Amino acid sequence: MLVGYARVSTQDQNLDLQRDALTKAGCERIFEEKKSGKAGTKRPEFEAALAYLRPTDVLVVWKLDRLGRSLVEMMRTIDGLRIKEIHFRSLTEQFDSATAHGRFALQMHGAMAEYFLDLNRERTMEGLKAAVARGRKGGRPKKLSEADLEVGQALLAAGNISIAAIAKRLGVSRFTFYQYFPQARARSQQAKG
Repeated sequence: MLVGYARVSTQDQNLDLQRDALTKAGCERIFEEKKSGKAGTKRPEFEAALAYLRPTDVLVVWKLDRLGRSLVEMMRTIDGLRIKEIHFRSLTEQFDSATAHGRFALQMHGAMAEYFLDLNRERTMEGLKAAVARGRKGGRPKKLSEADLEVGQALLAAGNISIAAIAKRLGVSRFTFYQYFPQARARSQQAKG
């Protein structure tokens, strides 16, 4: 059975082109959604399509990028289908995992995706090494400056201002405040107990 999956990224985009192509290709069931394909985004209709598929079925998409934004993510999905003996077909790129040519093309895409991921990792590591050599450290900038820490310490020592009020005055959440002043959490818990 041919099962189609159509996706557009925003509500104002139209699914007609994909729906027509999938219908013309012979899809008996089409799952549609208007959701971003960004990695990590929940796509309930895509999950429903994957759950619907049975061995020997074929998942058909209009274009390979309908599976997701990352080539690695797409390749994982296709490999997961292969393990379940479900075929995959992309109409635009003419990938068909049921043919030798289609499997070869998909493997080449997978190898290229892995190659570019490795290159990106290497560049990132080299960039971090260069930054450290110049005396820069990575990570998120600190929320509180040294002056803020002194003010926070003085307000804590005063003892008549609530932690929430001190945190608000410093422009941070209570959680962030406790990260800088763990003794304040202990004091707060003792006051409650």
